[in-house]
Amino acid sequence: MPLNIVHDSDGFPRVILTEPGGSSAEVLLYGGQVVSWKNERREELLFMSSKAIWKPPKAIRGGIPVCFPQFGNFGALEQHGFARNRLWSLDKCPSPLLPANNQSTVDLILKSTEEDLKTWPRSFELRLRVSIGAGKLTLIPRVRNTDNKAFTFTFALRNYLSVSDVSDVRVEGLETLDYFDNLMQRERFTEQADAITFDGEVDRVYLSTPTKIAIIDHEKKKTLVLRKEGLPDAVVWNPWDKKAKALPDFGDEDYKTMLCVDSAAIENSIILKPLEEWKGRQELSNVSSSYCSGQLDPRKVLHGFN
Repeated sequence: MPLNIVHDSDGFPRVILTEPGGSSAEVLLYGGQVVSWKNERREELLFMSSKAIWKPPKAIRGGIPVCFPQFGNFGALEQHGFARNRLWSLDKCPSPLLPANNQSTVDLILKSTEEDLKTWPRSFELRLRVSIGAGKLTLIPRVRNTDNKAFTFTFALRNYLSVSDVSDVRVEGLETLDYFDNLMQRERFTEQADAITFDGEVDRVYLSTPTKIAIIDHEKKKTLVLRKEGLPDAVVWNPWDKKAKALPDFGDEDYKTMLCVDSAAIENSIILKPLEEWKGRQELSNVSSSYCSGQLDPRKVLHGFN
């Protein structure tokens, strides 16, 4: 089916994905960024900052930015790399993935430009497939080395999730794991709590995480389940009140209704030889209130997509 591409007043061409049950997603060509995901009741599941700057070359605060070839300031490049503020193209030949002959999938591609090669002298192709199904949003990123020498990179899908009140949210599946605390000069700690809850600023990189993490929103009586492959780390971030006020593209009160739980590969950089390809996958699913706290046994979450 032909893709539904619209040009909004903000000047950003976007692809609208829909599925028969009524859920939808919007994907910008700018940044290859998912900026909306609504369930069948038209409720928005992703957070967008009330002060997001919709003007290149700024990155857009919200949705699901693609962090490549660097996450955060874990390297010499600009914060979170440059993929999130480049114009991507529709990928006409997304091999070797199976063709997606339906309206609910879009394939995008970003190739290195002369400008990029000045700051990161490595030739690459970054592909992203975004698919929507009943209650599910799936992203499949792939990086191919088109250079004549090996290169390394870090990567993340930064998931800005919409929550009713972050103080009432629990994240389960990261218990007993080691993490870097970015608020403590990346000192390494071990998670002691039976679930992560929030009463202040959090900025952590959890290491060697399971393939399934649950974000439980008690007030909304819903759980978002994050499943991932090829992305061993998970970042948990909320700026809280002081940092929110200091960020120019973040509303003062926005921190209360958002939480980032990211799929990432940070601790161990991904190494690609010439012509090699790396592939990751993440699936966000919106589960009803019958799926509640305590059902995510950390010993059972290791089975991934099965």
